[in-house]
Amino acid sequence: MQSSTPASGGPLTCPRCAVQYPLDQRFCERCGMPLVYAGKSGEEPITETHERARKVKPQYARGEPVKVGFARNQSEAELIQGLLLEEGIPSFLKRSRGFDVPDFLAAGPRDVLVPESGYETAREVLAGTDMLTKEAPPGSLPGIGSPTRLAVGLVVAVGAGALIVYLFYLAFG
Repeated sequence: MQSSTPASGGPLTCPRCAVQYPLDQRFCERCGMPLVYAGKSGEEPITETHERARKVKPQYARGEPVKVGFARNQSEAELIQGLLLEEGIPSFLKRSRGFDVPDFLAAGPRDVLVPESGYETAREVLAGTDMLTKEAPPGSLPGIGSPTRLAVGLVVAVGAGALIVYLFYLAFG
C-alpha cells in the first residue's frame, strides 16, 4: 500500500483521499476512485462523460455486456442508467430488435446492458421495478408470447377472413 500522505509520491493522486500513486496504478487502493493527475485534483471534471466514469466501481466493469433490463423509450432508459450509476454499475443502451423507428428519435424500446460482473447487483437494484428482463417461458417464441395466445390469434384471423369472404359471396354471388 502507498503512503497515506499527499507527499510527492507520484504524479497520480486520489481525488477523494489525496493519496499519491505512481503511473502504473489506475484506482485508489483505499476507496476505489479513479486516479487523476496531481495538478488537477481540485478541478471540476471536464465533461459529463468524465463525471459518469468517476462514479463507476471497477469491480462492476468486467466482462461481456449482458442484458439486464428494458425501457419503453429513451427517457425511461436514461432513468435506469442513472439508478445503476448511483450504485457504481456502468451500463449502456441498445435499441431493441424489431423496432422500425430511426435511431435519432427518442421513441422506441431500449435494452439496458451491463458488464457480467455487475449483473447480479443490477438485478437487485431493478428488482422493485417492472424494467427487469423477463425471460421467455419455455415453448414460446421470442417476441410472440405463449403458444396458446398465438393459436387464439390465428383462429381469430382465419375466422375474420372467412366472415369477409362469406359477406362478399352474399353481396355479389
